[in-house]
Amino acid sequence: MQSIELNHEELDFRSKEAYKTLRTNVEFSGSDVQVICVTSCTPNEGKSSTSFELAKTFAVNGKKTLLVDADLRKSVMRQRHKKGRVRLGLVNYLVGQSSLDDAVCETDVKNLYMIFSGPVPPNPSELLGNKRFTSMIERVREEYDIIIVDTPPLGSVIDTAVVSKCCDGAVMVIESGAISYRFARRVKDQMDVAGCRILGVILNKVHMSSKGYYGKYYGKYYGKYYGKYYGKYYGNYGDETLE
Repeated sequence: MQSIELNHEELDFRSKEAYKTLRTNVEFSGSDVQVICVTSCTPNEGKSSTSFELAKTFAVNGKKTLLVDADLRKSVMRQRHKKGRVRLGLVNYLVGQSSLDDAVCETDVKNLYMIFSGPVPPNPSELLGNKRFTSMIERVREEYDIIIVDTPPLGSVIDTAVVSKCCDGAVMVIESGAISYRFARRVKDQMDVAGCRILGVILNKVHMSSKGYYGKYYGKYYGKYYGKYYGKYYGNYGDETLE
């Protein structure tokens, strides 16, 4: 097993609470939900950050958690570590170059383990659809409490539909104001065809300080509420948004 130290993005209080709420919502989706794939419609909607922070939130809450980077085409998860060499990844395991134990990384966050994508292969969909990936998921079910699988945008490639067949549910990350309802609906229909249960949708990159409905209503109400009761403990939360 490899050992690494992670890059940790400092989140504001509001973002931390949002991830805790997301974790709770997943837990209330049912006791049969153990393997979850996270996808989006297009690149840069924040699905990888969501996968990472959700996995970390589960780990901090005492769940032995495995985060699998299954975005074999254009992974950004490799930027998440700052110390420790990642020699082997998911691709190395899927092509038979390494054992599963050698591909797993133990992080500096207690209970959090990761499998990075590894080198870019010429046939991502075929690798994710083979029996070796299916048997890997079956094995990690026995070793971990929760498994988060970060997958490519389903609106671009079919890899997520392939992976979702091994998962108990899927979460879609949608960037606020960037994706049309029709496009999001089409992506959801693809998940339905694959037979994967949609656990929910995460509206990401919402500008709470904007003049739109969410910023005007929620910013006014919750800003007043938290400012009154928690301000003296947490101070100003800042204007950062969930990414």
